[in-house]
Amino acid sequence: MFNNLTSIITNIPYIIMALLAFSLLVIIHELGHFMLCKLNGVKVSEFSLGMGPKLFGIKGKETEYLIKAFPVGGYVKMEGEEGGSTDPRSFTNKTPLQKLSIVSAGAIMNLILAVVLFIFVGAAKGYILPIIGEVSSNSPAMKAGIQAGDEITKVNKVNIDRWDEFLNEIYTSKGESMNIEIVRDSKVKEISLKPVKDAKENRFLVGIRVSGVEKKLNFSESVAYGFDQTVSTAKQTFGFFGNLFHGKVTANDVGGPISIIRISTMSAQAGLTTLMYFTALMSVQLGIFNIIPFPALDGGWIFMLLFEIITGKKLDDNKVGVINYIGFMILMALMVLVVVKDIINPLKF
Repeated sequence: MFNNLTSIITNIPYIIMALLAFSLLVIIHELGHFMLCKLNGVKVSEFSLGMGPKLFGIKGKETEYLIKAFPVGGYVKMEGEEGGSTDPRSFTNKTPLQKLSIVSAGAIMNLILAVVLFIFVGAAKGYILPIIGEVSSNSPAMKAGIQAGDEITKVNKVNIDRWDEFLNEIYTSKGESMNIEIVRDSKVKEISLKPVKDAKENRFLVGIRVSGVEKKLNFSESVAYGFDQTVSTAKQTFGFFGNLFHGKVTANDVGGPISIIRISTMSAQAGLTTLMYFTALMSVQLGIFNIIPFPALDGGWIFMLLFEIITGKKLDDNKVGVINYIGFMILMALMVLVVVKDIINPLKF
């Protein structure tokens, strides 16, 4: 027990860094909504970081800025968001395009944050080149003839410049055969191999380890890396949600706020650039999660507003409010379940 207490005390700075990183994601997301509210003349009564009971707040000219007890999520409370308002500055009385700009701004800001963080990571560390360092015995890679020192240049005719790009091709392969182009002794070779699923890690592997050779980046290369990495992470995230909706993801693959803080703490221990990289990953995932077309999420609003714009038919504000309220209650119930799962059966990493 004493050792556990000592470990917790030792990790307090890293836990604080993890909480700040997670809070940054929420602040940036809600700041996107807030700024577009102001640009579109929508009255905002509350800007909240966290959920649950109020810890403290600062009252502005018309907006109260709040910090709440549970550091999970946040919100911008707009006038007329739930319908029934006659205030000309209410969300209800804005055009569908104005509403669309407001509800989509949070996800866009998360993607912008990811690009910026990835740029900093690229400038600080560069990226790992796809050069093989070690091949495991009896692995698909060894059976296919891959050797240490080989540099991967293409997978299924897709150019590969970074190690993480190669890993993404493996993880999304679904176990199908891959055509890999490598360079060995300045000669190009083509190799075919089929990834196998590892029961413990629940993902596809080919049995190789990277050499760890890094490429340093100049400013323009860092900017390109920031955009490329954001796009790559978005593709992986869409792939994950696709597998989730098709029932190909188990409870062991899903984590909640506790898992996020645990992983963030470990990232902080590994260094600032590692924490920045993980925060960028989470920022992309948060942005994409919020555009899922489910009531109470930004994606639910986007879906309804696009319907209004395309059909020219205005949805009943009161009904929209009821639908969003039901969606919010379902999300809160799911959040409780995920937190309980995090405690009883935490993610293994």
